[in-house]
Formats: sequence, C-alpha cells, structure tokens
Amino acid sequence: MAGMKPVRLFQRLTAASVVASLLCGQALAVTDQSDKKIRDQGPTVIRDAEIEGLLRIYSGPIFKAAGINSKAARVVVIGDPAINAFVAGGQRIFINSGLITRSETPNEVIGVLAHESGHIAGGHLAKMNSELAAASTQAIIGTLVGMAAVVGGAMAGNSTAAQAGTGVIIGATNAAHRNFLVYQRGMEATADESAIRYLEATHQSAKGMLDLFRIMANESIATTHGADPYAYSHPMPFDRIRTLEATAKASPYYATPDSPALMLRHKLAQAKLTGYLEPQLAFQKYPASDNSLPARYARAIAYFRRGDLANAMPIIDSLTQDLPQDPYFWELKAQAYLENGRADQGLPAIRKARSILPDNALLQILHAQVLLGSENPAHADEAIGLLKAAQRTESGDPMIYKFLAQAYGLKNQLPEATLATAEFAFAVGDKQLAVEKATAAQKAFKRGSPEWLRAGDILTFAAKK
Repeated sequence: MAGMKPVRLFQRLTAASVVASLLCGQALAVTDQSDKKIRDQGPTVIRDAEIEGLLRIYSGPIFKAAGINSKAARVVVIGDPAINAFVAGGQRIFINSGLITRSETPNEVIGVLAHESGHIAGGHLAKMNSELAAASTQAIIGTLVGMAAVVGGAMAGNSTAAQAGTGVIIGATNAAHRNFLVYQRGMEATADESAIRYLEATHQSAKGMLDLFRIMANESIATTHGADPYAYSHPMPFDRIRTLEATAKASPYYATPDSPALMLRHKLAQAKLTGYLEPQLAFQKYPASDNSLPARYARAIAYFRRGDLANAMPIIDSLTQDLPQDPYFWELKAQAYLENGRADQGLPAIRKARSILPDNALLQILHAQVLLGSENPAHADEAIGLLKAAQRTESGDPMIYKFLAQAYGLKNQLPEATLATAEFAFAVGDKQLAVEKATAAQKAFKRGSPEWLRAGDILTFAAKK
C-alpha cells in the first residue's frame, strides 16, 4: 500500500520478552493465526503517517517524563488483533494494532506506552539479557552435569545413575526458568510503578492503564485459574490491578478525561486500521446509518480497498469538505486514485496533503509514488527530489530505493536505476540480486566515483552476509 502500508520486519526481533517466552516455553500474547504468521514469515509492521503521528502525541510527554530521547525512541505498530506490547532493539516499543482498535480511550494506549517506557528508562532490556545469560549458564551447567551422569551410568550399565542424570537435567532447567521468572516479575512490577509516576508527572490518568489490565485479566481467567503464579513472567492479572489501584486512584488526575480532539483522532485511527486490515468488519462495525467522521472514514477505506471508487470517492469528498485541514483525508484520496490506476487524478490531493504537512517523509514517499504512477518522464525529477528528502528520516525504508529505480528508469538513467535496484535488493536481503546489480552498476560508473564506491560497498557487505 502507499499511505498505510504493511511491511515485513526484516530484522530479527531481539526482544528480551520474546526470548524469555521461548525460554519459559510460553507463547506471546497473539492469536493463533498471527502467531503462525510471526513464526512463518515475521511480523507485519504497519507504516502510516497518521497513526505514527498520533503515537508521537501519545508518547512524547511520557518519553520526556521518563528521560527518554524522543528522537531516538520509536513506537512501531504490528498488524495483529491481539492486545500486546513489548520493548525490543534498544529504544523501540512494539504495539499490536489490536491495542489501538480495542482500546476505548487514548489514555489506555498511553498507559501501555508509559509501562513500556518504564522498561526502557530502567534499562530492563540490557539487564534482562544478563539475567538470560545467567539462566542459560545455570541450565547449561546442570545439563552438562546431568548428561555426564547419563553417559557414565550407561557406560557402567547402571540405569539408576542414568535416570538420576536425567532428573538433574530437568531440575537444573526448571530452576533456571524459575529464577529468571522471579526477576522478570519484579521487572514488570517496577515498570508498572514507573508508569504511574510518568502519568502523574504529565498530569494524565492511570485509569486507562488499569482498565486495559482489567480487560486482559478477564480474558485470561480461563488460563490463569488455579495456575502456579510462580510459573508466569508477569504478576497475576488481578493481583497486579490491586497493587496499582490505590496509588492510581490517589492521583488528582485520576478522573481527568482525554480531550475531545484527541478522542476524535483516536477513533479515526481505529477506523483506519479496521478499514485497511478488516474491510468486511468495517461495514458491520460502521454501518451506513452511522454518519460520523470515523464511520465514513472506515467505509471509504473499505470501499476503495476493494476497488469500488464509485462509492469511496463521494465519502472521501465529504470528509475533505468537513475537515479540509486534515492532511490524512487528502492522503486517502490520493492513495485511492493511485491504487486504482488513476494516479494523475490523485496529484492535486497529495499536493494538498503535503501543503499541510510538507516535511512528513511518508507523505513525501506517497507523493513520489503518485508522480511515478502517472508514468510521465516529466515527473521523474520531482519524484527523485521527494525520495531523497524522505531518506533523511527514513533511510532504513527499502521501498525508497525501489521507487528511485523507477524514477531513474523513467529518465532512462539506467546505471542509476541499476544501482538503486542493488540498494533495494541488499536492504531486503536478496543477496544474489544485490551482487548481480551492484556488479553491473560498478561497470557503468567511473572508477572512484561515489556511485562506483557505493556499488563496491554493496558487493563487499553482500559477500559477508
């Protein structure tokens, strides 16, 4: 997609919570289908200017209260309907789309972001890695001792010794698991306490966080009833709520509601995610009888996603008429035309969107796509300029190289198109194509030129992969 786009997270997730769940033989809190998707092909990351902008509004004050550099930290949305969030790869918070679509208020999402910020500010990821290393060492030592007993007993023909060795292996592994879980539960409790402090410091309520914990607790009743509390990585759900409730309610900001403007943006984000990810559900959740902005937004997206511009465009036009300064309604109009083979008609809309948000990199990329979609060589230079501008903040987006290759192709600058293709292939992990295109590009450029050197870099690094 263009405006909102699902992309594969090519990097392997290194979240300590993921590692811990594997260590403990537990699954992440995702649906069966999504869990299979994550195992088989990696999580789908949603890139969208509107939703990312909203999450920056949610997280900005919290990051400041937590002493986190907002320029270094990032909130990433995963396309998954379950309620879940975790910290990974330094200062990155990953949240499922379900956290947004299933939350009643912005405050609920903000509470989760505050909790995850507690993990970042507390250095829990680095500390957990050391705890994992210690747990692994303990398990390995126990396993080696047990294996020696098994082998020694077998060689001596002593089945009792061999069975005892097996018991040592199991016992050592279980002890390592339990010791690690004790640490992790303490870490989660600390993050909860930190979240309360950040919300207090930013004059926001902790009610949303508690409400979300109650939803999760009610959903987990079947699995936690009669369970061993020491076998879980988090405090037991209802115990967790009781621990936090008194402190949360003592805050003078406990009853502070979200502003109407923020509530509207939250509902629009929910509508957008539903329209894109579950278009059939959009027509059930937002019937034609509902004339609100979010309902029209969801239906318009669902219509255009199935190629029905005849029904989508009148709704989109009604949105731009009601809120002409909302850049994302104009973005939607441009995207709808682009994805239905009418890119030229989308140019006025994307220009309007960018007149409101001129420096947004994702809108710059969409603008370039619309220009390229017209297949007019006269638009190639403008597209290249937009893509290079977007690279300043989105240097890790491989699609920029793909679109640059198209733009250079329109200009018949084949060496540049070949080098951009090599960059794209390298970024997405296609080593064979990267080497092939980088080799061809290097032959086309003057020896020692920046392009020749970059092609050489790709060849060098591709060989190391």
